[in-house]
Amino acid sequence: MGKAIEIIRDESSAEELRTLAAGTRDGRVVRRLLALAMVLEGESREDAAQLNGMDRQTLRDWVHRYNEEGVAGLYPRAIPGRPGALTEEQMETVRAMVLNGPDPEIDGVVRWRCVDLREAIARRWSVTLHVRTVGRMLRRLKMTRLQPRPYHPKKNAEAQEEFKKNSRAW
Repeated sequence: MGKAIEIIRDESSAEELRTLAAGTRDGRVVRRLLALAMVLEGESREDAAQLNGMDRQTLRDWVHRYNEEGVAGLYPRAIPGRPGALTEEQMETVRAMVLNGPDPEIDGVVRWRCVDLREAIARRWSVTLHVRTVGRMLRRLKMTRLQPRPYHPKKNAEAQEEFKKNSRAW
C-alpha cells in the first residue's frame, strides 16, 4: 500500500476548517471540510472518509484539490451545460423581430405569439424549438409575453373617428 497524500497547505488549521464548515450551507462542502479537519488532527484516512460518508479514494481526490486550490477547491464547480440553440447574434435578431412586430404579408400574422415566433425561427435558421423554450428565450431577453392589442395595418384612423361621431352608441 502506498503512502497517503499529505496535506501540504498550512493556511488553515483543523479548528479553522471546522469553523468554516459550521458556517457553510452546502452539505457536500461541509463533509469535505470535516474530513480534511479529521485528517489534520491525525485521524486515519479510512476513518475520516467513512465518518464523512465517502470512500478513502474520494477523500484522496479532495486532498489533491485542497492542496492545489485551497478551500475554494472544495466547492462544486459550475457545469457549463448544453449550449443554446441560438447564438447571441441570433437572439438579438429575434429581439429586433419582436420589437418591430411581424409583417402580415411575409409572416402571415398581425402579432407575435410564441408559436408564431417558433415558426419564424425555424424558417430563418432551421432550428426547431419548443413553444416553452421560445417563452424562456423571451424572458432571458427581458421581454414579457404580454401582447398589445393587434391592429390592422391598413386601418383608417379618420374613418374610425367618423364612425364614432355618427354611431348611436357614441
